[in-house]
Amino acid sequence: MNASTATLGKKDQPAPVDLKALKARQHGAWSSGDYAVVGTTLQIVGEELCEALDLRSGQKVLDVAAGNGNATLAAARRWCEVVSTDYVPELLARGRKRAEAEGLSSIKFEVADAEELSFADATFDAVVSTFGVMFTPNQDKAAAELLRVCRSGGKIGLANWTPDGFIGQLFKVIGKHLPPPAGAKSPALWGTGPRIAEMFSKSAVSITSELCDFTFRYRSPTHFLDVFKTYYGPMLKAFAALDEEGQQALRNDVLGLIGRMNRAVDGTMVVASEYLEIVIVKR
Repeated sequence: MNASTATLGKKDQPAPVDLKALKARQHGAWSSGDYAVVGTTLQIVGEELCEALDLRSGQKVLDVAAGNGNATLAAARRWCEVVSTDYVPELLARGRKRAEAEGLSSIKFEVADAEELSFADATFDAVVSTFGVMFTPNQDKAAAELLRVCRSGGKIGLANWTPDGFIGQLFKVIGKHLPPPAGAKSPALWGTGPRIAEMFSKSAVSITSELCDFTFRYRSPTHFLDVFKTYYGPMLKAFAALDEEGQQALRNDVLGLIGRMNRAVDGTMVVASEYLEIVIVKR
């Protein structure tokens, strides 16, 4: 290979993703709006994940990227010793209020980064995340942290949106109007069997997964859009970054997506969104 060919090869290689900048961008998105307004509607997913894990009373459970605490509350209702973590303090505060309202006073709430968990190795019997850890910029590092803090024989339970489901398609619509940094991995990869196997199989006794649906039920397609662009950080930030023409185009595309997937014929919105429910038993 001559010098010019070598130089060309280097130029053709994609620039590495600035994960620190991407994390700051994502933190800003999830800190904006009020995800708890949307997150509370997803409570059933936390309940079903805890059932899939077959949690037992007294087990130590860590909820990673817990948001407003859907899996946290579900595990605590099963008499587990739960630590709820997120890197957005305001979301943890919403989770704490929910726990107080139910008298679940034993839950611990801690600010923590999913990529740098502040817990010793093999601390927990179960580690869970519902639509949370999938948004970490450094996916492999986050997966390694979930494995590290889970004991041998313990379980990791995940609920992740799939690329082909409604929310996966919504990510693609947003990305069309506000492209992610070149080289950034899609969060929806966490909703695919091959990517889960790539990150976890070497440290797992078994990995089981099941495709499930969560149904979004709103007063109308425009009601969904108004709620999401007001409270759901990634969509709020996307609309804020666009001019008036761009906002209208994004609005039209979101409503078009809903129109194609909405099974309601009475003016309301009833849209099933596919997600992958995963249970990993650590080696």
